[in-house]
Order: sequence, then structure tokens, then C-alpha cells
Amino acid sequence: MIKDKSCGCIVFNNGKILLVKHKKGHIGFPKGHPEENETEMETAKREVKEETNIDVEIISNKCYKETYCPEEGVVKDVIYFLARKVSGNDKPQEEEVAQIMWVDVEKAIDEITFEESKQVLREVLKDLD
Repeated sequence: MIKDKSCGCIVFNNGKILLVKHKKGHIGFPKGHPEENETEMETAKREVKEETNIDVEIISNKCYKETYCPEEGVVKDVIYFLARKVSGNDKPQEEEVAQIMWVDVEKAIDEITFEESKQVLREVLKDLD
């Protein structure tokens, strides 16, 4: 069994949540693989910047985790941090991202493709209540 890991952010801005529509068609949070010697938080912030051109500030030390099998023989953990937009103009990363979406918090679960990501957002929203 191969273990894989990515880190990303659930980004809030003015009552909306940042989602990305990937060129493969699915919609979720910006995330990606760590580079050498990067912390999970550093990876998460860098990946948001790379995929969306948005700078974020992590607003909580608590992280949220989803685990799934992207292909046979691979188990992937994704660590998410809560963040807020600090600056930057939305610009999708040409290689991976088809569209950047700012979605009302209440509607975001309906937009997200995978159940694991929906569950992470449910947990976040429960914690924020």
C-alpha cells in the first residue's frame, strides 16, 4: 500500500468559501503535495497561491483530514487548514485549474464533488457554529 499526502486550505472571504474546479472536472478545495522540508501549513499556503494566485493567512492551528483511495493500492491523506484571503487577484493555474469559484458557505457542500471533502466542510461548519 502506497501512502500519499497533500495539504490545502479551506479559504473564507466575506461569507464565501473558495473552491476550485479542476481540469479533470471535479470541484474541491485547493491542495497539493509538500515540497522538501516544507511544513503542512507552508504547503497549504503555497498550494493555494499556486492554484489560485491568492495569498492566505491560516486562522486556526486545528487541521481537518480526509482520507481516500485515488487509485488501487494508494491511500491518500489530505490535511486542510482554515484560512482567510489576505490579497491577490483570482487567477487559475493553467495546468490544473479550470475555474476559481467563491461560493456561499451554505451552498458549498452542494458544489463539492467528493463525499470526503463534503464531510470535511460539514465538520468545519459544525466547529464554527
